[in-house]
Amino acid sequence: MVGATGNVGTAVLRRLAAEPEADSVVGIARRPPADPRQPYDIASWHAVDVSAADARARLGAAFAGADSVVAVAWRLQPSWDLDALQRINVEGTRAALDAAMAAGVPHVAYASSIGAYALSPGDERRDESWPTTGVPTSTYSRQKAEVERILDGIDPARLGVLRVRPGIVLQPDAAAEIARFFLGPLVPTSLLRPALVPVLPWPRGVRVPVVHADDLADAIVRGLVARATGGLNVSTEPVVGANLLGRLLTARPIDVPPAAVRALAAVTWRAHLQPTEPGWLDLANGLPIMDTTRARTELGWSPAHGAEAAMREFLSALARGRGGESPVLVGRTAMSGRRAPG
Repeated sequence: MVGATGNVGTAVLRRLAAEPEADSVVGIARRPPADPRQPYDIASWHAVDVSAADARARLGAAFAGADSVVAVAWRLQPSWDLDALQRINVEGTRAALDAAMAAGVPHVAYASSIGAYALSPGDERRDESWPTTGVPTSTYSRQKAEVERILDGIDPARLGVLRVRPGIVLQPDAAAEIARFFLGPLVPTSLLRPALVPVLPWPRGVRVPVVHADDLADAIVRGLVARATGGLNVSTEPVVGANLLGRLLTARPIDVPPAAVRALAAVTWRAHLQPTEPGWLDLANGLPIMDTTRARTELGWSPAHGAEAAMREFLSALARGRGGESPVLVGRTAMSGRRAPG
């Protein structure tokens, strides 16, 4: 698995530990765990930077004899360095796909995203046929769509590819990582708990499909076992909006014009005061509500965590600065948001 120490990779390792058909697991990361504990102890580890010149050769050696490859490596930061994100996300994924084909691997499960889809601000549910043209003003969405075009060019007779497209992926162990990605070090995450947030400013009309990382991992492993190919939507219910989040925080939602939020995000991002580029607001303003019929009917998948429970668990972990055991998921102090020592 490429990117095995991150949010999704960690959950997939947990799920593979309980999968009878997973007799051998190889973990690939730029910084593998130095002293692997659960769930990282089920894998043999290779240190590979997917953006390096020798990535294809090193990945090919790690893929030798594999039945499937899970490709979940993706970087969101530094959001100001577009060249680095392109090398890691797009070219790094291309390197993994090329290496899989060169090694004769028959199947790849690639973690695409709801962000690869075209905007769909209405309430109509969209299945996997909805266009994966992305949102041009969002770096994340644009790069996810670019990888989808790479996948379009792969001969399915040579490599079967499952394109897993989840909503926003949440789990307690990733709370500190997600805070680093989107809030930065200046936001006191310990305040993001019930009774401490009296009002919740929220961009008008924004609603976000989410999925617990363990439910996503279950869908991925089911797809591996079934050798499924094509698109696969994975999200849970209900869609998260101002009312649900306000209820969890016991805060009163206040509608804020999306244009005003975007303008503030643009100014603070350009000043390096926070790491979220304004294109994320463009993406959030029109995320489709995903139809997950295929995952449920063809793979027998059903989420164990509803959106409200997943959000409650995540917000509690966020307020406590919780992290995981890998270098990527390391926790942070709750007040400052900085990386915790040790």
